[in-house]
Amino acid sequence: MTTPTKGKMYLPPPGEEERYLNLLLDPLDSCAQYRPKFGTGEEEGVTLERFHIMYSQDPFYHWIGLDSDLMYAAHKAAGGMTSIYKQLGTGCDRLFRAVLQDALLLSDEEIAWSFEYEKKDGTFATATLDARIDVAQITRKPKIRARVSDWLSRCGESLGLNEERIGQLKGAVFEVRQGYKSEDSKRSNADLAFTMNAAAENYLPVFCIISTQVSRAILRRYRNSRTLVMIGTLPSNDDTASTYAFFRDVIGFELDAFFQRNADKMRIRCQRVLEALLTPT
Repeated sequence: MTTPTKGKMYLPPPGEEERYLNLLLDPLDSCAQYRPKFGTGEEEGVTLERFHIMYSQDPFYHWIGLDSDLMYAAHKAAGGMTSIYKQLGTGCDRLFRAVLQDALLLSDEEIAWSFEYEKKDGTFATATLDARIDVAQITRKPKIRARVSDWLSRCGESLGLNEERIGQLKGAVFEVRQGYKSEDSKRSNADLAFTMNAAAENYLPVFCIISTQVSRAILRRYRNSRTLVMIGTLPSNDDTASTYAFFRDVIGFELDAFFQRNADKMRIRCQRVLEALLTPT
């Protein structure tokens, strides 16, 4: 099956590009305020002044010289890096959802998807995924609707689904990540619950990674379990494997061009956060 001819690209209205950029980058700003906790458990973290008191009053740490601004900066940078990746992931979620919603003219209810699950203590909670595309709900963009339908069929073929199962797919549910290297059991269990619940409702479960920073083991595991994984590879013409090709050829939005146009602004804001994390104060 061939990809439908790419139609007119979706271009954000004036002012929307800046909104998209802020959706991506605003979560990063909170990282600049990060303070290490040093085992105190205090939500706001420990100030440099309090750190000096804590460590200078510890005889061993004082003797060996750990009551240093550099030690505080090292802790601040280490924890801050984790915060950067987490907040960048939040920004990618927001950007992905906004672009899909605007390009496909979907309502908040149409793009949302969640499922209920039972926790270990017997209570129930709701897990909300990053975005949903239901073919039947793309009513005002017939060309995109045709492209999405065709894309679903080709994704099913690439995953080795049989024709009957492909015919049952009514859309896709997306979990968006900036990168995906962590293989901890808690995340794996959550991912498993997502893929099983999406498939049970005849949605194709999709992990959409914006960067190329993905564990090969994770790629292999999910693809072997008939779950689609797209990563930020360039150049690529495979919209079942490349996040950027998917946006370009299916959604009609050149995400890579958006990032390139705004690279200077993105670098400046990210650099500001990194500088804040790498200084003690």
